[in-house]
Amino acid sequence: MSVRTPPRLLDLAGTSLLRDNEASAITALEYLPTELFPPLFLEAFFGRRIETLKALVQAWPFVRLPLGGLMHMPQEETFQAVLDGLDVLLAQKFRPRRCRLRVLDLRNTGQNFWSMWWVEQRKGLIHLRCKKLKIVSMPVGTIMKVLSRVQLDCLQEVDVDCTWRLSALARFAPLLGQMTSVQRLRLSHVRVSEFDHQQQQQQQQQQVVQFTSQILRLHHLRDLHLESPSFLEGRLDQMLRCLKTPLDNLSVTNCQLTESDLSHLSRSPNISQLKGLDLSGISLSDFRPELLQGLLEKVAATLQELNLEQCGVMDPQLDSILPALSCCSQLSAFSLCGNRLSMAIMGKLLRCTAGLPRLREEFYPAPQESYGPGGALHLGRLSQLRAKLIEIMRGLGGPRAIWLSSSPCPRWGSKLRSHEEPFLYHCYVPA
Repeated sequence: MSVRTPPRLLDLAGTSLLRDNEASAITALEYLPTELFPPLFLEAFFGRRIETLKALVQAWPFVRLPLGGLMHMPQEETFQAVLDGLDVLLAQKFRPRRCRLRVLDLRNTGQNFWSMWWVEQRKGLIHLRCKKLKIVSMPVGTIMKVLSRVQLDCLQEVDVDCTWRLSALARFAPLLGQMTSVQRLRLSHVRVSEFDHQQQQQQQQQQVVQFTSQILRLHHLRDLHLESPSFLEGRLDQMLRCLKTPLDNLSVTNCQLTESDLSHLSRSPNISQLKGLDLSGISLSDFRPELLQGLLEKVAATLQELNLEQCGVMDPQLDSILPALSCCSQLSAFSLCGNRLSMAIMGKLLRCTAGLPRLREEFYPAPQESYGPGGALHLGRLSQLRAKLIEIMRGLGGPRAIWLSSSPCPRWGSKLRSHEEPFLYHCYVPA
């Protein structure tokens, strides 16, 4: 013996309205719950309830009426009834209290509008399945409500671009832990509170643990991108310890890290197979050069893309990592834009990278000698230095394509911009 799910009271009310005479249905519109309007409209439209349709249009509680999505079976009589209802509405000096109608959409769209009321009614029976999810500028409460209808363990790519406090990330963390199939995760702009007293520090630590503990459940995570994660300063090791698989790509950008963070990063067993490393916007100027050198040595066998834009790298740091950089035999793209480098170290860099067989995209800053005492770029001086750099490349032989710029490179799309136009040099010298 099967047990049938009883219909909701709202469903019974809607059916009853149309079963009775149209006059009673029209009278009831003033008190009808908003969620009953779409299913009642469908019943009236396909049931040719002309007077009910006219009244529904005049009391329509939504801004848009996507009629085009219902016109796959043209019914001139019902379509005319909708237009008649609009005529009455336009002729009225004062609109009915509930009416919000502004757009009659006759395009062959709108199926999502009509179908979502079935989804709403059956949300306990079905879940939406998708592989990619992008969340932009939404309160975490709204996100949690929407994701309650998504089969989270089917997600493979998740991109959260919201300006959240750390507390919001902690609330989101349990949902993240259910995304057990996710391979690519990107989080942007999670900030900590401005207060730094002891009690607040303890609370922040608990919230960080709530987030990092859920990383433990992501057994398929390969790409991790964290933009402006201010909460990670001094705590990067907590997240690294929770990684369950080796990463292909790691991006930690536009935040403050400590020497200890960089040290933990270089020793993490889950970064030894990295193909992409992006540390742009992280100040490395005060760090011991051997930390970055050790990190590059760890990933030299697999690294294909390296982004050190706007890292405060100067001649001593770059000079110290050149031996490790020369061992990155798989490197195909490299950016140092936004750093202060002299003409002398630029020459050494070009000689070092000339031995990398796969390197095809190089993005370097204009040499320091290109700038005047006030910091303004001197285009004439830059042109002279350009000629010297090209001579160096010609002497090295082989094809080279180099972007030389006073602004961040276009490939990684830094938000910082300069007023000067960038200089792109294509230099091909036959072997």
